[in-house]
Amino acid sequence: MHKGNTLYIILVVLLLIGAGAFTIIYKNQSTPQPAKTANVPPTNLAEVALDSINNGSYVNYTPEVLEAAAGQRIVIYFYANWCPTCRPVDQEIANRMSEIPRDTQIIRVNYNDTDTDKNEESLADKYGITYQHTFVVIDQNGNEVQRWNGGGLDEILSRI
Repeated sequence: MHKGNTLYIILVVLLLIGAGAFTIIYKNQSTPQPAKTANVPPTNLAEVALDSINNGSYVNYTPEVLEAAAGQRIVIYFYANWCPTCRPVDQEIANRMSEIPRDTQIIRVNYNDTDTDKNEESLADKYGITYQHTFVVIDQNGNEVQRWNGGGLDEILSRI
């Protein structure tokens, strides 16, 4: 076989391997990930039953939701929809909402992806969040009481 033909074949094989790898990577990044889990209540106060706010629950962040949670124990869950450890925790909390004490509000904040809005960015900045899957317990004045990374509902319940 001619040296030029061998080089040509090697080049074609490398291009095919590269194209296959690019396709796999692109497909994984462009596959829609559930930004808001179906089991998690709606994102704005008009859609959230006041009963769930008053009886402890797991809701998406809006400034109005945070304001309505005043008088309760508040845990803010900072996540990103691309985060591989956030999705199972999100699902666990949503599936075990009945275990959240009546006086506790877990508020999920999508702090770092394409779905993040200005309010979520501002809240993440306020608490200096630099890592997804971060929990922050705040007092009635919005001051941080404690913070940790990782864990699920059992960890939250043990810390509040």
